[in-house]
Amino acid sequence: MHLSTPMQTAPDIVLEGVNLDFDGQPLFADLTLTLPGGRTTCILGPSGCGKSTLLKLMTGSPNLDFKGRIRFKPTTDSTAQVAWMSQNDLLLPWFTLLDNVLLGARLRGELSNEKRTKALSLIREAGLTGYEDKLPTALSGGMRQRGALLRTLMEERPVILMDEPFSALDALTRVRLQNLAARLTVGATVVLVTHDPMEALRLGHNIVVLGGTPVQVLETIEPAGMPPREAGNPEVTALYASLLKRLMNGEAA
Repeated sequence: MHLSTPMQTAPDIVLEGVNLDFDGQPLFADLTLTLPGGRTTCILGPSGCGKSTLLKLMTGSPNLDFKGRIRFKPTTDSTAQVAWMSQNDLLLPWFTLLDNVLLGARLRGELSNEKRTKALSLIREAGLTGYEDKLPTALSGGMRQRGALLRTLMEERPVILMDEPFSALDALTRVRLQNLAARLTVGATVVLVTHDPMEALRLGHNIVVLGGTPVQVLETIEPAGMPPREAGNPEVTALYASLLKRLMNGEAA
């Protein structure tokens, strides 16, 4: 099973001169950045540096009054292309896990046996067999996060925006779900916010490191090889040590 959207249909996300103030102070000042289509870009940086806010800007959130331009190139129909996963799971409490995973299909009137079969397959791959008919109140935080991730992946949109999608998972489950997400999003434009350098190195075709005040791009890294990379790979290990040191020191390369 993989994303059905061909790579060539996934757009670039282009930020041009983005300015946004927070509490009277500039958070972004003339931020310009292009995130390549058909690839996974991981946004990395210290807590509070604006990673989540930047992702929300890409969703077209009407609650953020910014100046500048964010466009999906070459297409102009942005919001219809986006699947979005926030830090909060946002599962509907009156729906079962299965119904939550199928929420998008239900809202679009696309429920079918094929969709149900696919959702059940994803639930099994995520290690949630036996919880299909459970309400969110019967699930742990990590289980709910897995459900939210599966709901996002079920959308099969050409643009997938995810904010810390694996943060509530234990180490082994995190690796399993990272691998699943990497496989299902081949060909999509994925932007993944994370605080974990190893996660970024495993999953990102590109890694954008943010920092400073106002926020700027400190560096962009393109690790060798295709994701998901093995954490024990010597090149990944070396990059991790170097990247972690720079993040702790707030330095660019």
